[in-house]
Amino acid sequence: MSGAVPLSPDALARACADAMWQDDRASQGLGMQIVEIGPGRAILRMTIQPHMVNGHGIAHGGFIFTLADSAFAFACNSHNDRTVAAQGSISFIRPGKLGDVLTASAHEVSRSGRSGIYDVRVAAGETVIAEFRGHSRSIGGTLVSTGTREAAS
Repeated sequence: MSGAVPLSPDALARACADAMWQDDRASQGLGMQIVEIGPGRAILRMTIQPHMVNGHGIAHGGFIFTLADSAFAFACNSHNDRTVAAQGSISFIRPGKLGDVLTASAHEVSRSGRSGIYDVRVAAGETVIAEFRGHSRSIGGTLVSTGTREAAS
């Protein structure tokens, strides 16, 4: 390495998020925003829009799951190991409503070898509307070049 300064864990997490975000048409298309990113954690936000409301007049659970899953994805990829979901489950606690700004806060519970567990809380303001747990599996490769390993293409 020719004088390269290693990235801090926070800077690496941000670089990984930026690399993922470039091609994440699903999260972008639903109007999600990355609010905060760090090693093993991510906070994403999304507003419930008219096309996200079901026949009961409440947020369709699939959109809430997708927000939680996206926060999970950014959290588990923050260490620069390409990682995918192996399993995810959600418990809906309260309904989301049209116009609600939902915030999904993901944090790492454990990470060992190629596996990880992450919890995500989805809230509308101070009201928790869902709890998600995701199990991750690293698949090899990296998202960004750190000078010591090459990023996977």
